[in-house]
Amino acid sequence: MTTWKVLITDGLSDRGIEILQSAAQVDNKPDITADDLLKVAGDYDAMVVRGRTKVTAAVFETAKRLKVVGRAGVGVDNIDLTAARNHNVIVVNAPKSTSLAVAELAIGLMFALARMLPKADATMKQGQWIKKQLEGVELNGKTLGIVGMGNIGTALAARAAGLGMKVIGYDNLVPSEEIKKRGAEPVALSELYATADFISFHLPLTSESKGMVNGQAFAQMKRGVRIVDAARGGILDETALLAALETGQVTAAALDVYSTEPPGLTALVAHPRVVSTPHIGAQTEEAQDRAAEDIATEVLTALKGEPLRWKIV
Repeated sequence: MTTWKVLITDGLSDRGIEILQSAAQVDNKPDITADDLLKVAGDYDAMVVRGRTKVTAAVFETAKRLKVVGRAGVGVDNIDLTAARNHNVIVVNAPKSTSLAVAELAIGLMFALARMLPKADATMKQGQWIKKQLEGVELNGKTLGIVGMGNIGTALAARAAGLGMKVIGYDNLVPSEEIKKRGAEPVALSELYATADFISFHLPLTSESKGMVNGQAFAQMKRGVRIVDAARGGILDETALLAALETGQVTAAALDVYSTEPPGLTALVAHPRVVSTPHIGAQTEEAQDRAAEDIATEVLTALKGEPLRWKIV
């Protein structure tokens, strides 16, 4: 009987490891370097990665036994999909596992922007009482524009509606009637930019979405808009965002993702009207357990040659 070998490169919750171990030999190497990955990739039938590991063309070239790469999460921009196709390697992800966690973070970031919570906390810890400087706004009655009406955008729409927000949505891959069913009023992107008080981005990073929120896009937005990006770094042009903050076109922004991660203490991260978090959208116990279980099951299904739920390639 053939024994499959599975490499986990970025860690996985116990439940996911248990599922994989039920049918395969599992090596868990959460701190493996890119160089070491190239040395050992050829020993494995499957790999399970998160966002840290880059599964490059060189990895696919080396990994002659590799049958499937599983991404324990949503985005697969760290996996060379063209190389996967060229080497007949299946790529699967866990697109539903982290949706609630990211949607809840987006809500939290909107509250942080609306009520200046990080500044309120930081100044209290410095012994200051700046109550009069912290007049915020309510989410109730505001218009939220959601760019990307997939699983996360849909979950966010439901939660925002519960807060009394008017929710409008744009997604060029989702028909208008379906956007309505997902809880948002469908609008053109230009209308969303022009009317939304808050805009939250929930798109994958693709050649089309990279840099799409540029200076021209910021100029189309309602003056004083508040921006949330908990999707993927690179969708927002960070230089253009910084300029829009300086002119007041954008009142404030909350970022969980960056074009380079970690970004370091850039001018954008350090800006007094930017709330920065270190890509924690999926960092909840529940989301990590769901992602681990979903991807472990999907990887084993791929190895068995059975029908897949979430095949990317």
